[in-house]
Amino acid sequence: MPNTVDITFARRAKSTEGLAVVLSAGGPKLGDAAGQVDPGKVIEKAVKIAGFSGKALATLDLLAPSGSTFDRILVVGVGEASAINSQSWLKLGGTIQSQVKKSQEVTIYLDAPGFEIGGQEVAGMALGFLLRGYRFDKYRTKKGDSEEGEESEKIRVTIVTPAAAAAKKAYADAEVVAAGVRLARDLVNEPANMLGPVEFAARAGELEALGIAVEVLTEKDMKKLGMGALLGVAQGSIRPPRLVVMRWSGGKAKDKPIAFVGKGVVFDSGGVSMKPAQGMEDMKGDMGGAAAVTGLMRVLAARKAKVNAVGVIGLVENMVDGNAQRPGDIVKSMSGQTIEVLNTDAEGRLVLADALWYVNDRFEPKFMVNLATLTGAIMVALGQQYAGLFANNDELAERLTAAGLASGERLWRMPLGAEYDKLIDSKNADMKNIGGRYGGAISAAQFIQRFVKDTPWAHLDIAGTAIGSPATEINQSWGSGFGVRLLDQLVRDHYEA
Repeated sequence: MPNTVDITFARRAKSTEGLAVVLSAGGPKLGDAAGQVDPGKVIEKAVKIAGFSGKALATLDLLAPSGSTFDRILVVGVGEASAINSQSWLKLGGTIQSQVKKSQEVTIYLDAPGFEIGGQEVAGMALGFLLRGYRFDKYRTKKGDSEEGEESEKIRVTIVTPAAAAAKKAYADAEVVAAGVRLARDLVNEPANMLGPVEFAARAGELEALGIAVEVLTEKDMKKLGMGALLGVAQGSIRPPRLVVMRWSGGKAKDKPIAFVGKGVVFDSGGVSMKPAQGMEDMKGDMGGAAAVTGLMRVLAARKAKVNAVGVIGLVENMVDGNAQRPGDIVKSMSGQTIEVLNTDAEGRLVLADALWYVNDRFEPKFMVNLATLTGAIMVALGQQYAGLFANNDELAERLTAAGLASGERLWRMPLGAEYDKLIDSKNADMKNIGGRYGGAISAAQFIQRFVKDTPWAHLDIAGTAIGSPATEINQSWGSGFGVRLLDQLVRDHYEA
């Protein structure tokens, strides 16, 4: 994120320079604030002449008229009040950020005819502004130009609103969420040569500064625990695996924790069942689930969430050498169950098998949610607009679905069942790691379910939403950070004391 954004809230404008943003609520009618920007009402005339409709997220960029001290005036439509929801304010903030360009001073007047804009709405708009402004240019020697044009390195934003005090309070949480998403995006966007299991574990270790207890299990530790499924994936790489345990204790000491588990394959060549060369570079992002869990734990700690939470990430690299796992190998998981590995590119479920069993056995959580960029099959089923949701518990599934709608990180529940479970039965071991051509995302979920016992559990297949997902009003990054806002919403809504 090359630009530094300083957002403040005020009942009156602190500056009348740079870019002014005013809202239009359908047609040419502007909020009262437009008169402060342009007492001569030249803007209203320009809006009428341009035929500006004021529909949601439409923009009209104008040079400030004579007599105004601003340089530019941006008119942004908010649409009809009846169609507004929490996502509308996020998208509004992102849309405004996309039009900032070289302006260093930005004054946003948040009023529109027929709208009551409170502190939460203002903070949501500010969060959208921050999320849209993210850039990953760490390795570019020439900075300053983005796909959207040249931007200022420092942006000072004043949001003018009668709800300034409430907005400031709500924004404190929004800013924390933005930082968690930014961390997840940074991790996913890092090239694999710079972020191996050891380096990822070190990044997670930095969360200790926020009060998170971080424990890193080495290859030796995992061998003692019998994590043959996870270690089998890692054995073809010269980079040693790690299992990272992050604990936030914000609830009552006697309360069981809630648990989040992330697949962290820092690079996935497919192993001996090697992937095609085309698109393999995207497999640096096969740790999107682990990135989301790490970002979530940062949010929970930074906002001092009143909950006990455990975040566990299994970090491996799936590579090919003379020691790599072969199709046909049989491994023994920590649970004692044996697995026939028919395809070494179905490796994420092997990592999750041991990680989930470990979490369940050690922490006895209220529930477990795992996130993984697991299957291409989920993208065939759902495209890239929804992540797949599989669950053994209806209440948890319903709460996750509702959190997805509230956060905009949407989920679609997929089926589980005994008929699908039979697809992974093996003649040579307790199970095999693939189930055939059809229903690939479902058979993968059925495999993972064998390692959770009766604990309420949900599996989120985020292959289509965490990496390479479509650009939106609030994300232009290849790594979206999907899952951080979703799971923070889940915790806020249902699990804090």
